[in-house]
Amino acid sequence: MIGQTTQVDDLRLVALPSAVNCAEMFVRFALAEWSLRSLIPEATRIMRHLVSASVQQSGAGTPKFITVRLRLHGDALVLELDDDLHGEPPELPGAQINAVTLPGSRRNMWSELPLPTGMSAAAVPLPQRAPSRAAQPAPVEYPPEQPRVDADSQILQRVLYGLNRTNGRG
Repeated sequence: MIGQTTQVDDLRLVALPSAVNCAEMFVRFALAEWSLRSLIPEATRIMRHLVSASVQQSGAGTPKFITVRLRLHGDALVLELDDDLHGEPPELPGAQINAVTLPGSRRNMWSELPLPTGMSAAAVPLPQRAPSRAAQPAPVEYPPEQPRVDADSQILQRVLYGLNRTNGRG
């Protein structure tokens, strides 16, 4: 396995029940952008489980922040969740979930899914922007420059004085 992350994307959420659906949409979108649609069902199952467990453990009193992250690393997709909780990671049949305590009393949980056969993280294409369909703007034509006129400072003072008097009458 190559020891280098080639692509990463993350999302920070408040640990509320709505975070479960938001995390699922994030995983679906990122994997579609990375052309890894075949991993979507298993990746969303694991991420939903991690986020649900973190939300349930954090309690509704004062919800904390969680960060969900997807990384392409060597020949695997790494699904991660960072939270402010302690303890063992939640068990999920058919998935290996690991956890480590980070500085600042944070926990990082992760699970790895192998990339499709013959694919490595370096071979996963970066998302491409679609060509712009907007018409190219016409070049701006500026009028020819006017000759510079030196204004008399006394005239300008009188104009400013008149404007100020008008504004003061309101």
